[in-house]
Amino acid sequence: MTTPPPRRETVRLKHATKHSPASQRWLARQLNDPYVQAAKAQGWRSRAAFKLLELDEKYKLIGRQARVVDLGAAPGGWAQVALAKGAAKVVGIDLLPIIPVTGAAFIEGDFSAEGMDIRLQELLGGQADLVLSDMAPNTTGHVATDHIRIMALAELALDFAAGVLTPGGAFVAKLFQGGAEQEMLNKLKKHFSSVRHAKPPASRKDSKEMYVVATGFRLVRP
Repeated sequence: MTTPPPRRETVRLKHATKHSPASQRWLARQLNDPYVQAAKAQGWRSRAAFKLLELDEKYKLIGRQARVVDLGAAPGGWAQVALAKGAAKVVGIDLLPIIPVTGAAFIEGDFSAEGMDIRLQELLGGQADLVLSDMAPNTTGHVATDHIRIMALAELALDFAAGVLTPGGAFVAKLFQGGAEQEMLNKLKKHFSSVRHAKPPASRKDSKEMYVVATGFRLVRP
């Protein structure tokens, strides 16, 4: 069972005056975040690993010998979790370079580029059992704009997933609070037998992020 890591004594910044107030706040939050501390102690590449661990614990997403596609894979924490849970193949893609993870294959590029779905399936050795997307755009601070941007990414990820998933497969994508727009929800319900929204405990309370978890993929004729 995944349990929240215990809080430790508050760490104070050294030489805080060298940083801007915004940088000071970010650094202080990182230093005192129990998930950041636990990720470092347990060898995960980011605190985000706990989000997938918690989602998998609740929804049983990563079957043994599963083939997993990780969209927006940098820095590699979700790939680590998928392999630790017994996935047979993990293929990740990101616009940023990723330090190799033993057992995973990474592509530096755009998942929506022409032919990328075929390339990913070749690396997987077949269709995917699970498509993960922890992608998020750079935020502007304008709630409506940020929501539109992340919805656009999530919809692209869903279109990609619909083309590579095997029947019965699952899809997970990051959204911002406000949930999926009706058009996307309709598409999810058309392609999946179960669609739920989730906010894992590892998501910061002040964060607007949440996840859509869709299971039971089914092929739909045009």
